[in-house]
Amino acid sequence: MIKAIIVDDEPAVSEILTFFIKKNELPIEIVGIAEDGQEAIALIGQEKPRLVFLDIQMPVMNGFEVMQRSNSETDFIIITAFESFSYAQKALRLGAKDILLKPIQYEQFTEALTRAIGWQFTGNATVNGVLEYIHSHYAEKIDLTTLADISYSTPSQIARLFKKYMDSTVMTYVHKVRIEKAMTLLESGEASVKEAALLSGYESLNNFYKYFKQHTGMTPAAFCEKKS
Repeated sequence: MIKAIIVDDEPAVSEILTFFIKKNELPIEIVGIAEDGQEAIALIGQEKPRLVFLDIQMPVMNGFEVMQRSNSETDFIIITAFESFSYAQKALRLGAKDILLKPIQYEQFTEALTRAIGWQFTGNATVNGVLEYIHSHYAEKIDLTTLADISYSTPSQIARLFKKYMDSTVMTYVHKVRIEKAMTLLESGEASVKEAALLSGYESLNNFYKYFKQHTGMTPAAFCEKKS
């Protein structure tokens, strides 16, 4: 589950976000709600959430200060009224992933989530849970049995549902995620080819080269040379 916190001094905002998550069985766990920036800082430090839905204009401490004082691993989705849109633009410059305009609509909510977490939810709770697991554990061993266990399902059921909603086999998708992570590492210069392979879930360099070329049409070395 993706841990999240809501920070807004309007109870109606927390209620609608929680409703969206529960009604659509999204793999998001609201681990806390804060009504001002000071409460938010304490809650973020305690829970270490992946996502924070953050209002800008709040008592005690505003959203800008919360972002500046928080862990860089936390992703923020800004909540704002239309008249304070200029403030939201400042938040984007500070690293916010997206903006939700009040009153919040479900479509804009899911679009903001997609931009923040890097992948899109489906209309199936089991597949959403599988996707969340893959994106969180791509560097570990992943197979249908593991995914069935965490989903309280069977390997054949997982394979069927995933194909239906994602138009892909599970392992094809896993390799896609891994290679995209490796590409990011190589582009940034943070890792050598061997390090990128290990960090993205490949113990075998031969397998890494095989799937990298399948996904990109070139070898890792050629990719690095092209980007340099």
